[in-house]
Amino acid sequence: MSTQGGNKAIVAALAANAFIAVTKFGAWALTGAASMLAEDVHSVADTSNQLLLLRGGAVAKREATQEHPFGYGRAPFISAFLVSVILFSLGGLFALYEAFHKYEEIASGHPNELLESQWWWVPIAVLGFAVIAEGFSFRTAIRESLPLKGTKSWAQFIRSAKSPDLPVILLEDFAALLGLVFALMGVGMTLLTHIGLWDVAGTGLIGVLLILVAITLAMETRSLLLGEAATPEAIEGITVALAGAEGVLRVIHLKTLHLGPSEILVAAKIAVEPTESAARVAQVIDNAEAAVRATNSEVTALYLEPDIDRGV
Repeated sequence: MSTQGGNKAIVAALAANAFIAVTKFGAWALTGAASMLAEDVHSVADTSNQLLLLRGGAVAKREATQEHPFGYGRAPFISAFLVSVILFSLGGLFALYEAFHKYEEIASGHPNELLESQWWWVPIAVLGFAVIAEGFSFRTAIRESLPLKGTKSWAQFIRSAKSPDLPVILLEDFAALLGLVFALMGVGMTLLTHIGLWDVAGTGLIGVLLILVAITLAMETRSLLLGEAATPEAIEGITVALAGAEGVLRVIHLKTLHLGPSEILVAAKIAVEPTESAARVAQVIDNAEAAVRATNSEVTALYLEPDIDRGV
């Protein structure tokens, strides 16, 4: 994927969420609306997540060491997994706790702070502004993802992407917009009906939404952390390049592994033409390596084992 495109989407989301978090906190402080507090924590979690993604991208650029001979390419995968943990705990579980806490207050006869506040209009204004800001962030993420998405559906793109940055931002921004709708429903219906349970419902829906998004992210990044093969298109291209190299008769078997979003390890056994010359075998391997690297620039580690074609 384009690192520049991913970073642009991350920075756009970071700027939007950091500012929105401050305004949401102010709205909650003025009115005590549970939906606003849940959304504020949601924005704080998202801001932390974008910082994690930027950190993961920076770590991935470190040079390989003896302790990490294949480099730090998987750092973005770890950051994305931490994002799912933060969304689940700081975002989802907190929102559910706040909904339960607000419900207990209403059940015990405690007056609804939102209905008694002279600043009742502030949450509506803040949420309206937040929808616009998150919409711009979401549009940036979509625009940066379109060249990589190709003809795939959005669900297929999120499932198949080897770089987690854009899928994470897409899911976060989508969840943020949907969460804002829930918050607007909770606050708006509370003000219209004077029934505080609407605020509780909005807060609870935000919590459930964040937990579902967190679980989706965790499942996808877990697969990346365990080690995914290259895409079928990349494997086909590498296989064709090897088989077409001068001196290579066929590819006996081939395995690939993503060391990072844009780093692929390839290990293959190739059948070479019969010869008693070690120099010739070395030349064939060099030809095959050059063909693969010319086909796919993401192949950063390539190990070839020559063998005689036994027709198996």
